[in-house]
Amino acid sequence: MSTNAQAVEDTQQPLQSPTAPTVLKDPPGPPTKLLNVIRTLAFGSSDDWLRLYMGAAQEYGDVVRMSGGPMKVYFVHHPDHVKHVLQDNNQNYVKKNVLNDLLKLVTGAGLLTSDGDVWRRRRKLAQPAFHRQHIADFATLMTEAAESLLGRWDTVAQDGRPLDMLAEMQTVASLIVGRALFSADLSPTYLEDVQDTGLTAMQYIDYRSRRPLAPPLWVPTRMNRRFQKAMRLSSDNVSQIIKKRRQTGAETGDLLGMLLAARDEDTGEGLSDQELRDEVLTFLGAGNETTAVTLTWAWYLLSTHPDIERNLHAELHAVLGGRIPTADDAPNLPYTRMIIDETLRLYPAAWVMSRGVVYDDDIGGYRIRKGAIMVLSPYVTHRRPDVWDSPEGFDPERFTPEKVAARPRYAYFPFGGGPRQCIGNTFALMEAQLVLATVAQRYRPSLVPGGTVLPDPIFTLRPDRPVMMTLQPREGSA
Repeated sequence: MSTNAQAVEDTQQPLQSPTAPTVLKDPPGPPTKLLNVIRTLAFGSSDDWLRLYMGAAQEYGDVVRMSGGPMKVYFVHHPDHVKHVLQDNNQNYVKKNVLNDLLKLVTGAGLLTSDGDVWRRRRKLAQPAFHRQHIADFATLMTEAAESLLGRWDTVAQDGRPLDMLAEMQTVASLIVGRALFSADLSPTYLEDVQDTGLTAMQYIDYRSRRPLAPPLWVPTRMNRRFQKAMRLSSDNVSQIIKKRRQTGAETGDLLGMLLAARDEDTGEGLSDQELRDEVLTFLGAGNETTAVTLTWAWYLLSTHPDIERNLHAELHAVLGGRIPTADDAPNLPYTRMIIDETLRLYPAAWVMSRGVVYDDDIGGYRIRKGAIMVLSPYVTHRRPDVWDSPEGFDPERFTPEKVAARPRYAYFPFGGGPRQCIGNTFALMEAQLVLATVAQRYRPSLVPGGTVLPDPIFTLRPDRPVMMTLQPREGSA
């Protein structure tokens, strides 16, 4: 969303092989072949992915090679190298690769997975729908969804029953994305379908990424049939909504209406039903999952850091005094926003990103070979001790304007960067900030004792167990 028109235009320059020294050495890496690494991941625990990348960074440095037969994978995590891949030489690092091809099974050829002219056209058509003013217009529906959640919580709090916070945050995020996309409350059945199909999709991508030799999708295995059924349900639901909107021709201020009205300046063409379906599936899935996961981690961190929670309550009391926040309040709630930023540093929902390498390149004096996969991990970069003091600690003060200005731009990139920065980043950040501010004025969610919650990298960085919390009403809240 913060990617401007110039950034989009920059990708239209001719793609050329970068000039590099003729003699470059291959980067260091584990002697174990990638096939053996994947075999370990296939039969190990899910957090082996995090240990793999953290361990590789610590042992082999800023540029790491992992090779298995004809497949070559490189991993970079230094902010300067991340900047090189995502911004300075972004044309050499494209979405087309075997890992992103798995995402296409879920979202189709939407903004998240497309490249080249297809991506440029889609981005140009979708960009106006994510203008900052439009995002500000959605602030009311964000807080109304949070208030509807609080209405239900009032009964639960009286009973003292614990709640699964991820499920609660999925509910409020689904309400928001449904209203923003379709100007409608999604039915309980539809909400359940969205969450069930989303989880099935993430589990399938995780399964296939761990088992590259798994039977292809057309083979009727149990996993394949379950995934295909979920994707048909998701696609049919969205297609019906698009068909109904085209038939009624209703003018709405929602994202679907803006996408339907978008026209190419040169050809006058809009998005086809298939293109609309792909984009809506992308926004529906990403808008629900990433925000819900981020808010869940925020409540977990606040519950385990009471001093930071007190600072949050002090800011909310001083700025809002118990009233519901608006878009105009967001700039006056910097500590609330810093909590979201620090949560995304520790637990970025998009914890890993991949690109395909078009031409040979030079990163840090090492040869990056064409045809390879380039892997970036915000989770790892956000924990570099040479950039972040006590990187495992939870400290929102890291995101004061002065400290942000003193760090390299790509020391922190939870939404990617460069021309391909997530188009929904401003929407997601405002949503998380306003929901957190609305809910925290009424309740203090407290973690139920019973073990440490760990990150589980099943596509997004979810908690590895239900985050069960009880609700303590805030003193003086309505």
